[in-house]
Amino acid sequence: MPLFRILPFFMLLVLGGGLVIGYLTAPGAWYAALEKPAFNPPGWVFGPAWTFLYILIALAGARMWLRERHGTAMKLWWSQLALNFAWSPVFFSLHQIGLALVIIFGLAINIVALIAVTWRVDRPSALMFLPYAGWVLFASLLNGFILLLNQT
Repeated sequence: MPLFRILPFFMLLVLGGGLVIGYLTAPGAWYAALEKPAFNPPGWVFGPAWTFLYILIALAGARMWLRERHGTAMKLWWSQLALNFAWSPVFFSLHQIGLALVIIFGLAINIVALIAVTWRVDRPSALMFLPYAGWVLFASLLNGFILLLNQT
């Protein structure tokens, strides 16, 4: 099966899922009232950043699916997506900053493992996950500082 046939499914799943979760868990008054570190980016940065990353995640996922649907890389891909989609509801809706930090650490570990697994067999997919790894590590730092700054 050619990539162009499976890619729309992955784009719909990742971009569509991300948009729905983003809409349902949009930061509100609770988040606005939190103390944040000086390096917290302005709110407008998150939409374009996640859109770009979700496109890369979908493209890499489609490539991995075509290579080996039931392999380790694909299992890691599915689990990173589940962790990614779990973080926003836990942080923004449940207001569980500590649990969100655990989730995002797990996500970061998962992404690094996925890069390591795919590096030799599908380097383009591994490279597509590098910006994602960087962003999630940065987001982990933000999550950790928000937890520290808002402990009561």
